[in-house]
Amino acid sequence: MTLSGRDAYRATLTRLAETDDRVLCFEADLGGRRHPFAERHPDRFFNLGIAEATMIDMAAGLAVAGYRPFVSTFAPFAALRAAESLKLTLGYLAAGVTVVAPYAGVSGAWFGTTHHCLEDLAVLRAIPGVVVAAPHGEAEMRSVIEYAAASGRPHYVRTGRNAAYESLPGAGDGRVPPVVWDHRGPPGATCLVSVGEEGTRLCVAARERDPGLAHAHLCYLDHEHLAAAAAELAPLHRRFVVVEEHRPAGGVAEALALLLPDHAVTGVNAGHSWPTEGGDHGEVLAALGLTLPAVLAAAGRPASA
Repeated sequence: MTLSGRDAYRATLTRLAETDDRVLCFEADLGGRRHPFAERHPDRFFNLGIAEATMIDMAAGLAVAGYRPFVSTFAPFAALRAAESLKLTLGYLAAGVTVVAPYAGVSGAWFGTTHHCLEDLAVLRAIPGVVVAAPHGEAEMRSVIEYAAASGRPHYVRTGRNAAYESLPGAGDGRVPPVVWDHRGPPGATCLVSVGEEGTRLCVAARERDPGLAHAHLCYLDHEHLAAAAAELAPLHRRFVVVEEHRPAGGVAEALALLLPDHAVTGVNAGHSWPTEGGDHGEVLAALGLTLPAVLAAAGRPASA
């Protein structure tokens, strides 16, 4: 059974803690009664409640003392409510804390605007030194968590709620490369660039409609990794359509446009409006204009292709 991103994170962290006593797990009222890490390693599991900034500050102190702390809470509360703590601890102090943020984008759906987060990439990408990742599928999440634990670098990892996806074959079994190719396409083809779970789902669906499209998936989204991705993408295609569950400001399309000034880069994203009605994840995405027809239109293909 394929695990969702947040369940793959919990399972991987629990396994890593079996052989690494430095691994700690912090939750901000998201752990539930049967958290696998809490059951297996109760002396290294801490539920701080709704005190997100305090949780990150505590984790930073333990990281400086040599531990490998992982903290998790809703993306809006990690990236926005605790933004100052992220800036000072993960950024300025370069503390080796990994923040895993489920409910990113509008995956919280019916929880409403307070539990939506379409701004986290803009915030975290602006903090130098933080590795920013948005894994797609179980294998990518496991790889990202394994690298974070081994490297001790500050990380921000965004994921959704309960959606479970198989990672693209190009993700491989080791560290996820800067570009994961779903399909390279012929020279001159429009190249879809997918970010995160929903962006990748939409790009895979678009390629099923039109196999002539190229598709490159990006897991790591900080400047260091995007610069490497841009260097790989630049000689292969001239036109890119970036699909991401994020605002246009501060998103990956904007970043790639600066890194690829001689190429055409457009974005399909969550736009500038606020959801005004409830619904499930797909319904809220549709209300924001992040849909398969929108991706096909941006790639210059009819929705019926």
